[in-house]
Amino acid sequence: QVQLVESGGGLVQAGGSLRLSCAASGFRFSINRVAWYRQAPGNQRELVALITGGGTTTYADFAKGRFAISRDNAKNTVYLQMNSLKPEDTAVYYCNFPLRNLWGQGTQVAVSS
Repeated sequence: QVQLVESGGGLVQAGGSLRLSCAASGFRFSINRVAWYRQAPGNQRELVALITGGGTTTYADFAKGRFAISRDNAKNTVYLQMNSLKPEDTAVYYCNFPLRNLWGQGTQVAVSS
C-alpha cells in the first residue's frame, strides 16, 4: 500500500524538542522533494519545511533557526527536528510528497506554556 507514515508527535513543554519522522511505504522517495506542513485549529494548512532530492532545504519564517528537515534515503525517511518549541507551534503536522500529491495521516504536536 502506498502511504506516508508519520510518527514522533506528542506533548512537550515550551522550549523542548521533538523529532518527527515520515516513512514512505510502498514506494521510494528517491530524489524527489518532500515537505512538512502543519495545521492548527481554525487555521489553514501551511508549509513548514521542504527538502529536495539534492538536500536543498526551504523553511517558513517561523521555522528558521529552530527546525531542521533532513532525509535518509537509505531508510526512505524524512525527518523534522523541532527545537525551542513554542505554544504557537501546536498543530497537526503532515508529511507531503508532492510528486504523487500524497499526504500522511498527520501527527499531533502540542506545546504547553
